Amino acid sequence: MRSGHVLAALAASLAAAVCPTAAWPASAGPAAPAARPAAADPAPGHACSPRVALDRFSDALDKTTYDGTFVGNFSALAVDRDGSLAALEDRSSLFRLDPDTLRPEAAVHLADEHGADLDSEGLAVDVDGTRLVASEVEPSVRRYSRDGRILDRLPVPDALRVAPAGRATANQTFEGLTLLPGGRTLLASMEYAISGDSDGIVRLQTWRRTGHGPFRLAAQYAYRTDPGLGVPEVQATPDGRLLVLERGFTPGVGNTVRLYLADLRHATDTRGVDRLTGQPGVRPATKTLLADIASCPTLGATAKQPQPNPLLDNIEGMTITGRDRHGRLKVLLVSDDNQNPAQTTRFFFLRVALRSPVGASAAAPSAAR
Repeated sequence: MRSGHVLAALAASLAAAVCPTAAWPASAGPAAPAARPAAADPAPGHACSPRVALDRFSDALDKTTYDGTFVGNFSALAVDRDGSLAALEDRSSLFRLDPDTLRPEAAVHLADEHGADLDSEGLAVDVDGTRLVASEVEPSVRRYSRDGRILDRLPVPDALRVAPAGRATANQTFEGLTLLPGGRTLLASMEYAISGDSDGIVRLQTWRRTGHGPFRLAAQYAYRTDPGLGVPEVQATPDGRLLVLERGFTPGVGNTVRLYLADLRHATDTRGVDRLTGQPGVRPATKTLLADIASCPTLGATAKQPQPNPLLDNIEGMTITGRDRHGRLKVLLVSDDNQNPAQTTRFFFLRVALRSPVGASAAAPSAAR
């Protein structure tokens, strides 16, 4: 979750079953509140790895609309202060979803200072309910009010800007955004390496604030991805580590999506390091594989294009919605269908154990480098 205050507010449970084929009229009114049954453990055989289990998936929002707005293109998720889900699409709409049914309840249009649409990719809800939204165009991080007004814009290091202003490549910049516990540190993840850094090394940029003051540029870290993969999303865990999604796509084969646990505690602050290529003494964040999503049970999922597992699609958004009775994190993922008939808007309900089960080996050997 985003901060200690937000963690305390996450009472909403996503344990109610969701019908994968449900859809609603474009302008349907609010549904009566659904009863929220006690969380159940995943059924036997739902393990993706010793540390990750898949409860279920839902295609309920695939190719639907809400008040004339296409529901899809989702790039980020967050739990709002009232327990609802905030779902950000990369074409400038921010939806409020019912946490049990996923039914859209409201939509707000976001724009830049000139009224132009954003390529909005990252989302965090601050302790006061304002929205922090990352766009990968410049890149940028802006603060918005609940009704979509721009309140502030955070500074961005020159090197992370898209060339020729900086060394980043268009559409490969800020993808993930998360507030660390306590709400004073914001972190954004670049999707791919900037020019001058080794392939596979992405930068994690942080901002820090004092009290209720503005966010100011702070430490920066290196994170090494698996070959050919980028980072579409990061989420801070309650203990200050990071859940990191790594993702790639191979035409004719499909998606690769892996979930890692990363630790910044012994990583080098790289904000003064110009080139992360062959630099001695630079320690990237350590990472441990939690699960390859291709190893999850299919649970009857179907795919509209070739995939290593028909459950897979272009997974891009992630949020932590609480804990189960065993202390495992309840993690919600969503895929970005790119408004493409060959792709699916799909939600994935996971349980994630941050510690290895007693007597079980880890999902894979540590991938720390």
